[in-house]
Amino acid sequence: MGRTGMSKGLRGLIGPRHAGHTMTADHLGALSLPVGDDGVVIGDDAEGRPQMVGLHRSTPYEVLLIGGLWTAQVLALRAAGTGARVAVETGRAREWSVLAQAAGAGLECITLHDVGRVPPMGATVGSPVVVVRDCGMRPPRGRVVSSPWQSVLTLLPYLSPVAPRLLRTATLVGVQRVSPQEAQQIGHILGLAQGEVDALPTLADGVTLWCAGRERHWVMTSATDAESGLLGVARRMD
Repeated sequence: MGRTGMSKGLRGLIGPRHAGHTMTADHLGALSLPVGDDGVVIGDDAEGRPQMVGLHRSTPYEVLLIGGLWTAQVLALRAAGTGARVAVETGRAREWSVLAQAAGAGLECITLHDVGRVPPMGATVGSPVVVVRDCGMRPPRGRVVSSPWQSVLTLLPYLSPVAPRLLRTATLVGVQRVSPQEAQQIGHILGLAQGEVDALPTLADGVTLWCAGRERHWVMTSATDAESGLLGVARRMD
């Protein structure tokens, strides 16, 4: 999405060190480099082209994912792989502990915090932060807010009373499989086409409709071998 949130790219390896990337000359036209941020590869579109979200920005950036824990954990792991510090605010630390211990080869690049207990992270251009809020159906308002170089990703398993507000204020929204009733409500708020609304209850595990403004991208997130070893196969239900 370029400046609005997503762009194509070939980055997103796990771990603090990155091997060099190569590509053929005829693919150069499909490569875009966001200015001022790093990108996290969230999956491939219907044509198999990598889709990237730029989470490291000089302006506040809010992401809402209505979906499964598996996808949120893949995004957290890949954000850590770009060099970001990832703070997970969660009431189910057990579900995140293996991931936090494995990420960064022993470095504390993913830290876990109780709900409402995320400390000031001191995000800077040289040390960006991604806060993942896994706080259930009603994430409380708190001091964790997006700011320059600190993006916030809020995970909602399903719609809840706070969802309409989050849907309207998020810069980027991802929607995975939901019920037909939830799909209608989401479609009304986001201005989705009826075909997009009808498709939401039928989505396979790992498929997300990402929306930023008027842009829509269907993306399939597939785990790497290392991610599968930690998280298992893609799943919508936790």
